[in-house]
Amino acid sequence: MILENKLNITHQIDLAKAEEKISKQKAKQLFDSGDIAKVEVGTFAGLAFIHAYLFEDIYSFAGKIRDVNLAKGNFRFAPLMYLEASLQHIDIMPQSNVDEIIEKYVEMNIAHPFREGNGRATRIWLDLMLKTEIQQVVDWNMVDKDDYLSAMQRSVVKDIEIKVLLKQALTHKINDRALFMKGIDVSYYYEGYSEFKTEEL
Repeated sequence: MILENKLNITHQIDLAKAEEKISKQKAKQLFDSGDIAKVEVGTFAGLAFIHAYLFEDIYSFAGKIRDVNLAKGNFRFAPLMYLEASLQHIDIMPQSNVDEIIEKYVEMNIAHPFREGNGRATRIWLDLMLKTEIQQVVDWNMVDKDDYLSAMQRSVVKDIEIKVLLKQALTHKINDRALFMKGIDVSYYYEGYSEFKTEEL
């Protein structure tokens, strides 16, 4: 089923292409305009700001809590009836070191607050917490897609794998524009989008 969109696109492949192009342009703008500094770090409000920024030109639900239950494979994300409480809990989780930040990230992934685009928005949110709290970010180019996806799948039960994976990829290049743009490309590649390079849009 194709998501209702502001572009009135009715074919899945066309929508995927348009979504990738427009939201990557917005991710680039988020960095280049300095708007990224407006994000409230480590809160759902901050994540909603990022999500709305990336997807507001495509979906009317951008930045808004989903109104449907979601599942991926056999895993069900936080049920609607618990979603608000779950997000309030995540807001007050500590974020003073790498382990705490990754734990918070894992919890937000389980919450999966939006209808679409959760992973892409949440990875930017994760990097902002790391940058603010420990002056490091993930070099996503160093994180293999399959390793990442399976570690995230298992993180629901045990988060040791995702912690090891992300810690190995940390870098002090927190304001490196090229690293940010490549990170967006890798983040999208995890979700099956690799038609456009952010830097070239």
